[in-house]
Amino acid sequence: MEQVPSIQWFPGHMAKTRRLMKDNLKYVDIVVELRDAKIPLSSGNPELPALIGGKKRVVLLNKCDTADPEMTKQWLAWFKGEGIPALAVDSRSGKGLNGFLPLVREVLSELLARRAEKGVSGRPIRMMVVGIPNVGKSSFINRMAGSRRAKVEDRPGVTRDKQWVSVGGGVELLDMPGVLWPKFDDPAVGERLAVTGAVKDQVLDIELLAMRLLDWLRAEYPELLSRYKITPADAEGLSPYELLELVGRRRGMLVSGGEVNTERAAVTVLDEYRGGKLGCLTLEAPPEGSL
Repeated sequence: MEQVPSIQWFPGHMAKTRRLMKDNLKYVDIVVELRDAKIPLSSGNPELPALIGGKKRVVLLNKCDTADPEMTKQWLAWFKGEGIPALAVDSRSGKGLNGFLPLVREVLSELLARRAEKGVSGRPIRMMVVGIPNVGKSSFINRMAGSRRAKVEDRPGVTRDKQWVSVGGGVELLDMPGVLWPKFDDPAVGERLAVTGAVKDQVLDIELLAMRLLDWLRAEYPELLSRYKITPADAEGLSPYELLELVGRRRGMLVSGGEVNTERAAVTVLDEYRGGKLGCLTLEAPPEGSL
């Protein structure tokens, strides 16, 4: 079927954030990159390695409670094979976050040893938190900070747009706005980002996006269509548009003349997917998948 047209969406504030990341790297010891556990590859900014240079990095596969657990295990093994420390977490519930600081200290073990030798072991570990929009950075920072959520005193070179947040235990986080990248070379990457809500719906064809998601569900997780009272046999042989129509019909989304309000059906499908109501599913497999 037709793909969602290539998405180009790079507001000016995102270009500004990219510059700020580069300017503030010298103030941090490590970069913490949050990714969406449902799209671990597509939610990674391909520009990040070049932006951070030789700075240490850890990846958190956030929202793991909404991803396929077996696929998450495969992804963690893939990151390990790539030499990238990674951890599956859910910032809202706190799942997995007890392993975060131990992982950071392991990654920074050489730096921390050098500080101990110099007698400055009490110096805070400073981290830059980055990730695409809607990946859960605020939930992560709030969960880590708890009642200590507060702005730390201004530091040289850090603009008011950013804030240092003390999370206790000698750790400070530098919160950065979500940032995408100027061009999605692979249209499927743009689709996955759009499906998960990282790209504003206003720049998309909602119905086409929902059709792509339903078509993918039919192929990979057909049992999940039961939410719409659709069996695999019901879905067999239907075009993606007809499948979207069937969702609307089964939900009673009819307008005058018995026609289906496919736009309303599309919004429902995307909202229920993003809200985790379709179950735990992952949209791509390592090293890459297809939607």
